[in-house]
Amino acid sequence: MPIIADVRSYLESFAPASLAADWDNVGLLLGNAAAEVRRILTCLTITPEVVAEAVEQGAQLIVSHHPILLRGTKRLSSDTAEGRLIWPLMRAGIAVYSPHTAFDNTPGGINDSLARRLGLREVGPLRRGDGPRQYKVVVFVPEDDLQKVSDAMFAAGAGNIGRYRECSFRLSGTGTFFGTDTTNPTVGQKGRREEVSEWRLEVVTPDSVLPAVLTAMRKAHSYEEPAYDVYQLKPATAGQGEGRIGRLPQSISLLELARRVKRELNASAVQYVGTPDRTVQRVAVACGAAGEFLDDAVGAKADVFLTGEMRFHDYLRAQAAGIALILPGHYATERPAVEELAERLRAQWPGVEVTASRRETDPAAWV
Repeated sequence: MPIIADVRSYLESFAPASLAADWDNVGLLLGNAAAEVRRILTCLTITPEVVAEAVEQGAQLIVSHHPILLRGTKRLSSDTAEGRLIWPLMRAGIAVYSPHTAFDNTPGGINDSLARRLGLREVGPLRRGDGPRQYKVVVFVPEDDLQKVSDAMFAAGAGNIGRYRECSFRLSGTGTFFGTDTTNPTVGQKGRREEVSEWRLEVVTPDSVLPAVLTAMRKAHSYEEPAYDVYQLKPATAGQGEGRIGRLPQSISLLELARRVKRELNASAVQYVGTPDRTVQRVAVACGAAGEFLDDAVGAKADVFLTGEMRFHDYLRAQAAGIALILPGHYATERPAVEELAERLRAQWPGVEVTASRRETDPAAWV
């Protein structure tokens, strides 16, 4: 069975924290990374209903799109809403991981899922940005340390390249050192130059876990002073960014597209802004509450911008700019991808029971 650290490493490789917005709080937010995982529950938001479901199912991990703690809090007790939500999870030993805006933006994430469901072609980022900041860590180890040092670095989050894990490069060679009188070398003797057979071990690591990777390396290394280098890699930009822009195979009316969105996202209702018989083909999408991308959609010459929810005055700005809007609701734009994430985790660990929450519902209802 995997442990929570394994799931964290996989989610970090799929939706790196470096893709998240600066204001966001993503990653493992609650729990013991060394705990074994037999059941995982995915959800859009952790609510009392989701907490009860996870406890009753005996889950060890909840992967919640929205962070359980987005803003700083000074106390967690039954006197606070946050405390009443989190305390049952702590008592049951249930961990919480949140990918949030990293999941929105990553290739294969929520915005890509929306584009795929609408049948968009020639899809690219709506707002371009650098790819995740990565480093290459090079450490020199004696042969007896090679396995335990590499395993420790992998467990801390290093060695992920795309959908592959535990990636490294290893080259044997000879290292030299001269220990002064105050040293206590693991191999050889102080007071003379030693030549030692060593391995050059190279791994890549995202910026978010670099300190943890270096700490794990030092702890597993037997040398008193491990020799290592850290190189910052040039960020990749191809395909990276927030939101998506693409085109439909052929022009359709705004009303027809709104109906398609309602069907594909299983939305209770869909608002639209614009003339219903207006033809649209170039479509911008940004999940959730993404009104801040309206100017990006206008700049990309989109005919229509799809997001979950926006403010009334944004409707007026869109009308003035000549762009239509489709608004199926925050929940509808993100919940389908949460279900897809459960399928992804189930395929990664067939022996783990992974389900999307069955008790989670859209808090907004329509008469």
